[in-house]
Amino acid sequence: MSVKDLLFEIGTEEIPARFMPKALEDLKAYAEEEFAASHVNHGEIITECTPRRLALYVKDVEESQQDSVESFRGPAVKVAFDIDGNPTKAAEGFARGKGLAVGDLGRKDINGIEYLFAEISTKGQKTEDILPSLLTNVINRLSFGKSMYWADPSVRFARPVRWLTALFGSEVVPVTFGKITSGRTTRGHRFMGSQEITLACAGDYEKAMADNFVVIDPAKRSQMILYGIRKIEQELGAKVDVDPTLLEENVHLNEYPLPFYGSFDKAFLEIPQEVLILSMAKNQRYFPVQDANGKLMPYFIGVSNNRAENMQVVREGNERVLRARLYDAAFFWKEDLQKSIDAMADELKNITYQEQLGSVYDKVCKVKALALKLTDMLGMDCIKADVDRAATLAKFDTVSSMVYEFVEVLGVMAREYAKKAGEKEDVANALYEQYLPAYAGDVLPSCIIGAILGIAERANTIVSIFKIGLEPTSSQDPYGLRRAARCINEIILGLKLDINVKELMAEAAKPLGLADETLAKINDFLYQRLQVQFKEKGLSHEAVVLALQTIAERPLQAYAMAETLQKFTGEEWFAELITAAVRVKNILAKAEGENIPTEINCSKLVADAEKAFAKALDDLTVPAELAIKACDWEKLASTLAQLAPVIAKFFEDVLVMDKDPEIRANRLALLAKSQSFFMLIGDFSLLK
Repeated sequence: MSVKDLLFEIGTEEIPARFMPKALEDLKAYAEEEFAASHVNHGEIITECTPRRLALYVKDVEESQQDSVESFRGPAVKVAFDIDGNPTKAAEGFARGKGLAVGDLGRKDINGIEYLFAEISTKGQKTEDILPSLLTNVINRLSFGKSMYWADPSVRFARPVRWLTALFGSEVVPVTFGKITSGRTTRGHRFMGSQEITLACAGDYEKAMADNFVVIDPAKRSQMILYGIRKIEQELGAKVDVDPTLLEENVHLNEYPLPFYGSFDKAFLEIPQEVLILSMAKNQRYFPVQDANGKLMPYFIGVSNNRAENMQVVREGNERVLRARLYDAAFFWKEDLQKSIDAMADELKNITYQEQLGSVYDKVCKVKALALKLTDMLGMDCIKADVDRAATLAKFDTVSSMVYEFVEVLGVMAREYAKKAGEKEDVANALYEQYLPAYAGDVLPSCIIGAILGIAERANTIVSIFKIGLEPTSSQDPYGLRRAARCINEIILGLKLDINVKELMAEAAKPLGLADETLAKINDFLYQRLQVQFKEKGLSHEAVVLALQTIAERPLQAYAMAETLQKFTGEEWFAELITAAVRVKNILAKAEGENIPTEINCSKLVADAEKAFAKALDDLTVPAELAIKACDWEKLASTLAQLAPVIAKFFEDVLVMDKDPEIRANRLALLAKSQSFFMLIGDFSLLK
């Protein structure tokens, strides 16, 4: 069967860069689904884009749709025919609905029941007749974070659609979207290309774009940007740490990217590096330039979408724009340095944290008290004065002009202003590191003061928000409590802080007068977060469940225990222990009505296996208790390993429910004792 290539281009006003990655994925997925549903065979599907266009290119599309046979199940045969074999209304209605006679229906047996079936064959149409509706479906299915209405109020798209190009081989595919109808014309680069390009066939598209300064492939635009950056690096003797997010944004902002570099006054380097980088990267989409030691240089790399006759003009224009922003940053920097950091901290009284929870200053006071209590819990009295000072200043930069203008440098400015004010290095760093980690996988605090401050602040946030009934739901978490819980656990595990989070939350709840049931909900919430995180770290379900049943209130020890048990989850003795624990629980549940003695009568132990089992429980209970108390998980594992073969042998050789009531009762008492042993650790039966 002969084949043709298909081109479908949606030409628009500039679409925001953040929409493009998903749009490309959706365009390809929807095209694949529509072709499959239409039974049209094809080759590779390629989706490409620039800020002004989304392009779908499908290779080797067959010129005819495949013939299809659809099978429909009807009523059961016993319902479709009466006792005389005549068709009932059910059979006649089913046949009529499919355009067939009852005699044309087939029969199939499904799970022992015979049903009527209708098979309808459809001869394939010409692909050119199918494509208009197929492509219309594709464009109508595309959606964006925000869409616009424009000339036609019945249609929406990310930005106004200005043209449609649709070619199947050399033939135009008629597609209408709003008031736009497709044709064979497209457009080149807004400034450097032709504004009307006529394509003879779909295969001319790529060359026509290249001739008109449109690099349609995002991967090629990325390579152009990186190549340009490397050349500038060599020219300046510099190093550019290319942020992948910033690179992707520039890729989707330009049709023909041309990297260039500019400079700014060295005096601006007195401003904190993070502020300069933010001004360049976020506001202007520039790449910051550093020297070999990672120190910021007074240069930036921008990406132009226009090859000007004199690139110096482009450079100077961008330098002027950046200079204005840096002047603003320098002004805020100087203005903030004129204020006392303690005075700024006092201004927090005028900022509401949450209408039911008071001011930010009120929150700082609660966090400070909790941070000091946490310092005591960790036995770190030597840093208590520094924790006190850092907690006092914790949020002072919230009222600074710089943070008001650039909220992303919250914490960074606190550190820098504190250093300028002569605060201790650890105190200043803690003011920044209290926000670490900001997200999953982010760096952890390097300073214990910042870690304590961060844990205390997040714990206060959790109990406070639960207090006012705004805890997370399945669809909403407006105060980021899941992230707060995750960060607490990451800090505890990363810095190896043996903190009892149940005690911590109880301390955080005291000044709020939290009800016991609310505190229980908080602890359950933290338990669930910890369970998820442990599994994300590759720990087995069995190891996690046992560890959290034993010592969930101390995440560091729970993780250490789970890690230890993880080593044994695949071993025979561990499986034997779980199986035995399940049997113990089940037998005791069935014997619930029986009078089970509280003590074991040694004279009633008849079989060698039950004697060995009783002795093992006597010998191993105290070592297990001591191992748990000392958090010696290797010792606990070895203790469990000793019990496993003994209890397995017991169930192999001994019938618990003996006919003799006294022997049976004594064996049940033995199982009850073993159940108590298991519950030192947790309910092993949950692991089955």
